[in-house]
Amino acid sequence: MAIEALVTLKDGAVAAVGRDRIHLLAAVARAGSISAGARAVGLSYKAAWDAIEAMTNLFGQPLLETRTGGRAGGGARLTPTGMRVIAAFDRLEAEMARVLRAVEPELAGTGISPLNLVSGLLMKTSARNALRGKITAITSDGLAAEIAVAISERTTIYAVVTNESVRALDLYVGREAVVLIKAPFVIIATGEGTPKLSVRNCLDGVVTRCETSAVAAEVVLDIGGGKTIAATITAKSAEALGIVVGKPAQALFDAAHVIIAID
Repeated sequence: MAIEALVTLKDGAVAAVGRDRIHLLAAVARAGSISAGARAVGLSYKAAWDAIEAMTNLFGQPLLETRTGGRAGGGARLTPTGMRVIAAFDRLEAEMARVLRAVEPELAGTGISPLNLVSGLLMKTSARNALRGKITAITSDGLAAEIAVAISERTTIYAVVTNESVRALDLYVGREAVVLIKAPFVIIATGEGTPKLSVRNCLDGVVTRCETSAVAAEVVLDIGGGKTIAATITAKSAEALGIVVGKPAQALFDAAHVIIAID
């Protein structure tokens, strides 16, 4: 049997970057634009942007430099980090293939192939938002703990977990972690000042995308530090809020809706 290694780069429970996304990144670099790179790998422009935003959030640094249209037209190119990610991924796949070839004889007669073994160990998450950061504070009482995770110099996200989760995940100040927030849990607010709501997290940002269907809308905010956060709201809410790309908005969500993942 010919063994092919399929590597997924992930952070804890976040299986965020696999071969398809690395191929997209390389295609964008070759084509010089996100739209052309998306066409080359058979993705829509929106799906390509979603993938690129997920990779940027996971690695914590921009992988692409983009420029808007002008006399020279718009385009995109890899950052030094993007180049290193592609090179590291290619090396990982080559090393994984070598390891799997060595392991195959030990699995003979078990009914388990090396690829079955690897794929069975990988986990995926349905959370639209996966943001890497560092734990800056842990405040606990007899039942639960509030975990503060700084995802950039200006933005901290708070999560409430059980004390048992703190022990099981070995959480401590200074440890890197990933916060997971499902997009339907994120509320979007516009207008002057911070809304008076009973939510722990209120992130200031600027609208970078708003994709609207007949029923729903996906709103993406740039929250600084190269990070974005997405919200799924109703189309009528998007219309009522007057959401406009380039305008400020806030992303609000409760600390109980934030999941902590670690390496």
